[in-house]
Amino acid sequence: MDGRTKEKEKDGERWTAAIANLTETASNLDSLQRLLIKKAVYVDGDTFAKASLSSEQARTIKVLEQRVETLERKLDNAISAAARARTEKRQAEGAQKAAELRALEITKELENTTKVFELHMEELRAKQEEILKRDKEIKLLEAIIQTLGGRGSLSPQG
Repeated sequence: MDGRTKEKEKDGERWTAAIANLTETASNLDSLQRLLIKKAVYVDGDTFAKASLSSEQARTIKVLEQRVETLERKLDNAISAAARARTEKRQAEGAQKAAELRALEITKELENTTKVFELHMEELRAKQEEILKRDKEIKLLEAIIQTLGGRGSLSPQG
């Protein structure tokens, strides 16, 4: 769609330039006709050449002015596009910095969570060792009780 729009703009500029040229030519013809009617019946070759040169220069000036206007519009558009691109770049850089900061925060949170997890694991291991130690003590005490209980039950019978 962008290409079509540009082509339409170029066509419009061409038509505008063509219409301006026709208008200028009509104006020049009217001026020449008035000059011939009012001032002279005959124009020598030198005068005609000067008038043609002036007319040609006027047309060239008009075309150049239109070209300058077109180039100014294109320059304005390019400046606007560059400003938008700079703004978008700044926004993207800001978003990237924010994402990097968030990634650092998450990394720190994960590191802290890992440390807490490790501490809990150490505590669980220590409790497990304590439970195993007490379990052994209980089994030892049970064995002692059975041994003593077994002797006690043998003594009254014997």
